[in-house]
Amino acid sequence: MRSVSDDAFDEFSYLPAQAEALGVPVPPVQRLTQHLSDGRTVSALRFGDPALPPELTLLHGAGLNAHTWDTTILATGLPALVLDLPGHGDSSWREDARYTGATIADDIAPAVAAWTLGRPQALVGHSLGGLAAAALASRHPELVDALVLVDISPGIDPNGAAASIRAFFAGPTDWASREDLVERALSFGLGGSREAATRGVSLNSRIRPDGRVEWKHHYAHLANRLAADPEAADAVDAAQRADAGILSAAGWDDLAAVTAPVTLVTGTRGFLTQADRDEFLRRLPTTRHVELDSAHNVQEERPVELAAALRAAHDGR
Repeated sequence: MRSVSDDAFDEFSYLPAQAEALGVPVPPVQRLTQHLSDGRTVSALRFGDPALPPELTLLHGAGLNAHTWDTTILATGLPALVLDLPGHGDSSWREDARYTGATIADDIAPAVAAWTLGRPQALVGHSLGGLAAAALASRHPELVDALVLVDISPGIDPNGAAASIRAFFAGPTDWASREDLVERALSFGLGGSREAATRGVSLNSRIRPDGRVEWKHHYAHLANRLAADPEAADAVDAAQRADAGILSAAGWDDLAAVTAPVTLVTGTRGFLTQADRDEFLRRLPTTRHVELDSAHNVQEERPVELAAALRAAHDGR
């Protein structure tokens, strides 16, 4: 629920400046909502002529939202569907807090089918969204004719570089102002410039009726709960270690079942080690591999170069 002041916030207000910097027009864009059978909702943005089906569908990573792709989408010039994953953005949270590739794919599949009018997509997934994209492509091949994974592999170590993101979100559940969140992001080396961090925080937080600011996504509340209860955190970490082999196997199984051509985009300073890259290409030797000079959030650091890779995957379907 938003306060009166937050209701006045226009989520598309940053697009004109982003488009001007790229030298491209701002396409039509609108917010969509799909209701699930259990009462939850899935939310998304649609870029392009609403009378035409999208050609590119994008899934963001943990702790982000659909707007992380804004500049990349503008640079592609393609009609696109950009989802808020369950537990993120304007999509409902899961009461069981199960945000795996498989559960996310099951949640979003009906919405993707409806919003794309069943037209096969070049499906793009970053980080957690990449695991969900692989699961969706394996379960619904009729919806996907190209798959692009951005800085993610089923074999990635969740206690490696990705642990820094959990630490970032393990702060208070609410803040006095968005400026406080911007300062925290910059102190963790996230968000890039202050301008970019301010935009990211504005689009990924909400003002409660009591005037306090909180992250939109469920992850921050889960991370805070674990940080406040070390015993619970230890138990969850042990469970994650026990499940790591199962989850990795499931991810590899999903990718093995994908019939569409696969592109892997990695950042030179991203989450994948050289061993991760080698293992991915060993298992899927026909993969097209694109390396960009970036940290994990390639879509925010190298949107134009990433857009070119997405266009190539789209055009090569």
